[in-house]
This record gives sequence, structure tokens and C-alpha cells, in this order.
Amino acid sequence: MTFRKMLIKLRNMFYLTLIAGIAGCQTARIPQPKLDLPVPETYAGGTDTTNIADIKWTDFFNDEELVSLIKIALENNPDLNIALQRMEMARAGMLAARGAMQPTVGAEISAGGRKYGDYTMDGVGNWDTNFSTNIDEKQKIPTNFLPDFVLGFRSSWEVDLWGKLRSMKKAAYHRFVASEQGRKLIITSLISEIAREYYRLLALDSELAIMRYNIELQTKATEAVMILKEAGRANELAVSQFSAQLLNSRGAVVDISNAILETENRINTLLGRFPQPIPRGTPLRLQDFPAKISAGIPVQLMNRRPDILQAKSEILAAHSELQAADLAFLPSLNLSADIGLQSFKSHLLFNPGSLAYGILGGLSAPLINRKGLKANRAHRYAELQEALMYYQKLAVAGFNEVVTELQKIENLQELAKLKEEEVVKWREAVSVSNELFLVGAANYLEVVTAQNSVVAAEFDLIHIREQQFLSLLQLYRSLGGGWE
Repeated sequence: MTFRKMLIKLRNMFYLTLIAGIAGCQTARIPQPKLDLPVPETYAGGTDTTNIADIKWTDFFNDEELVSLIKIALENNPDLNIALQRMEMARAGMLAARGAMQPTVGAEISAGGRKYGDYTMDGVGNWDTNFSTNIDEKQKIPTNFLPDFVLGFRSSWEVDLWGKLRSMKKAAYHRFVASEQGRKLIITSLISEIAREYYRLLALDSELAIMRYNIELQTKATEAVMILKEAGRANELAVSQFSAQLLNSRGAVVDISNAILETENRINTLLGRFPQPIPRGTPLRLQDFPAKISAGIPVQLMNRRPDILQAKSEILAAHSELQAADLAFLPSLNLSADIGLQSFKSHLLFNPGSLAYGILGGLSAPLINRKGLKANRAHRYAELQEALMYYQKLAVAGFNEVVTELQKIENLQELAKLKEEEVVKWREAVSVSNELFLVGAANYLEVVTAQNSVVAAEFDLIHIREQQFLSLLQLYRSLGGGWE
């Protein structure tokens, strides 16, 4: 076989291999994921588009002390600051993906050398070249040790033929958007958590005030029964019952005080500071509750809730990464070039004749053992499906949360009215039982029962009031309120 025929055969084999590679690397068309879920048109038949989530959190909360605490947390909270750094990392990833589409250029300064063996092709060739009449004295090659001095630039570039790099750039952008939505999600969670703990603190303050007021009444009742005992109108059992009730109330004050301390420190942790007293604003029973609460329509929730928007960005990122994984089966075109000065004599390095340059381009495609690429594509496809399922889960959960809180707020309003009437009746019962006991028309058990019942009813009323604000807060958060 002649050398020419061998070249023709190698060329044909190269073309056949290239065609087979391209034919075997055909990728499936990946459709854009559908993000418009068929959510219900309304929550409970209403069509009012007014939405409390559109209210800024500084206007949503009427308590100035609570607003002040939230402002401190937005500056100092560790989780929020961590989220900001995650955004910066995602931003860096976006810049890296953008840079991958551009050529890379690097400077090179190097010096080296090598001694070739006397009985090698290079050694004999270098020695023989020096006898040529075609070279001058400057071009003679050192035979004992061959230096190599290089000063120049090298560049490489992967040409984005099929859009693989563009897909990765899109994925990095959507990851950045997802990180931004994640920061907003932390903001809404942080505001909600601080408000929740603050309302709990106000509720504990109210419980403490109730217990202290009742301790005053129980102290007077205990003193009265002791006087009645001395007069022979009561016995030691009555004194013991009243005294035990008084001790129980004092113990409850200690428990409530401990709960207040724990709640204050949880708030301080959210604010990113060491323990210190938490200022209070308007007492819970005097806090204004909105007369009208509007939740808008479900489509507003889909376009506002940070977790849903984050999940949507994650879907788009996963879709772009799947496209890139699919396009990885196609051939890639790589170009490389270099230009600079090169010489085996240092004093000739800056001579015009030392100019050297080169360019190289080539296509490469995976042909054999593509399991790694297939595994990556399968992994990216599973990621996309997981992101879609999570998005649907958040949408359903968000809708159900809003409906639950709306109904809960309505039920709590009715329950609060009934409990207020109950408290009034028990207070009347305490007053009447005390008067009857003093004249001997009622026993001490009836007095104790009435006092315990009014305390329990007042506690229940405080808890209902707290639940009203917590439900309103949860509704505000579920609708996507809390970030600007």
C-alpha cells in the first residue's frame, strides 16, 4: 500500500467516524416545562383582588416597637446575611458561565532546556543542521544543551455551536434568581417569626398581669377566711384551700416569668444580639385587629410568594442544565492560538526573527463509553421532575394555607365573642360567691371554683386573641407578604 493510498484511507475513516459520531449523538428535543398551573379562580367564591400581601410590612404592623425590632433583625440576622452571601456565590456562578463563552487569553513567560542524546533523531538532526549552508551563525543550534526561551500569549476558545454554553449561562442566571427569591423567603420568615414571638411575649405579659391581679384578690380572700376562722365561722380546711390556691398562683407567676425570659432571648437571637430586655408596645388586648381582611385571588399568590417563585426559577435552571447535558453528546469545536517570541538563545529573543505563532482547531465528539454523559442526563432529568413536583406541592399547600387561615380567623372572631361573655359571667360569679361566702350562704369550694374558672377563662381569652394575630400573620405570610 502506497503512502498516498494510506492517507486517503485514513481520511475516509475520519469522515466516517465523524458522520457516525454526529448521527449517533442526535439529542432529543426537550420541551419547555409548563409553569402555569390550573389553580382555582378564587379562595371562597370572592372576586375581590384587594390583597393584604400588597401592604408593606411597616404598614401592616401597627406596633412601633415591633416594627423597630424587625428593622434591627433585617440588618443583623445571621440567616439573612448568609442568604446574601449565597446570592453573591450565585452571582459569581453566573459570571463564570458567561466567561465560559468567551475566549481565554493567558500570558506565558518560560525558560527551559534539554540535552538530547547523541544517538537520537533530535540529537543527530541538531548536530547535522549546524553544517548546513542555509543557516547563519545566529541560527546554529547548541548541541550540548538546548535552551528554550518563550515570551508570548496563548488563547483557547470553545465555540458554542449547539448552544450548550448558552444553556449553562441560562441555568446560572436562574440559579441566581432563585437565590434572590430565597433571600426574600428568609425575609418573610424572619418577619413572621419575630412577630410571632412578639405576640407571644405580649400574651405572656397579659397572663402575668392576670395572675398578679388574682393574687391580690386571693390574698384578700385568704386574709378574710382567716378572720372568719378566728370568729368561728370557718374551719382550718377552708384556710388551707385558700392558702394552697394562693401558693399555686404565685408558682404560676414564676413559670410565666421564665417563659417571658425564654421568649425575649429567642427574639434577641433572631435580632442577632446578646440577651437584653425587649421593649413592648400596645398590650395585646388593645391591639387593633383589621375589620376587613382581603386575600385577593390565587393567581396573585402564584406571582408573589417567594418560595413559589424560587421553585419556578429552580425549574427553569434544571431545564437549562438538562438541555446542556443533552447537548454534551454533540461534537464540540475548540480553537487554540498562540503568538509570541521564542528562541534558543536569550540575546536573540527580541529579534524580529524570533516571532512565532500558531492556530489549531478541532472537533471532538464522544463515541465510546458514553455512560457518564448518559448518567448526567438522567440525573438532570430527575432533577427537573423533582423541581416540577415541588413547585406543584408548594402551589397546593399555599392555596390550602390561605383557605385554612381565612376560615380560622372567622372562627376565632366568633370564639372571642363567646369567651368575652364567659369571662364576664365568671367575674360576676366570683363577686357573688365571695359575698355569699362572707354571709355563710356559700362554701369555700364554690369560691375557689369560681376564682379558678375566671382565671382559666381569662387565659383562654388571651390565647384566642393571640391566635387571631398569629392567624392574620400566617395569612399575610402565606399570601407572600413581608418583602418589598
